[in-house]
Parts: sequence; C-alpha cells; structure tokens
Amino acid sequence: MPLSFAKVGESNIIKKISGNDEVRRHLENLGFVVGSDVQIINTLAGNVIVKVKDSRIAINEDMARRIMI
Repeated sequence: MPLSFAKVGESNIIKKISGNDEVRRHLENLGFVVGSDVQIINTLAGNVIVKVKDSRIAINEDMARRIMI
C-alpha cells in the first residue's frame, strides 16, 4: 500500500521504494530507507508531513505514492 493511503498517526514500516534511481536516491537521502519506521503527521492539499528517523519531512503526494508500506 502506498504511504499516501496511510492514516494520520499510524506507524508503518517501509517495504519498498519505487521510481527511477534518482528518485530512490533522493528519498533515501531524506531518510526513507526500506525497513525504517514512518508515521504520517498531517496531510494538507495532497502534501504529506511524515516523521521518519526523528525528523519531520514534507513530501508531495507523488513522492508519497512511491513509498510502499
């Protein structure tokens, strides 16, 4: 299931990151690594604020669809 479908406050484990090498590398640099814990903090107009590795990061809906939980 893509991260964009997760509920606010729900904690999930990242299973897979799709996309080309550049997109995957960018998400890994932000902390989105397979096996790490991710939690949705808030959603606003398609954008998602997530907590990953004790940091809050805002990503757009397209990026959130590439992260499978």
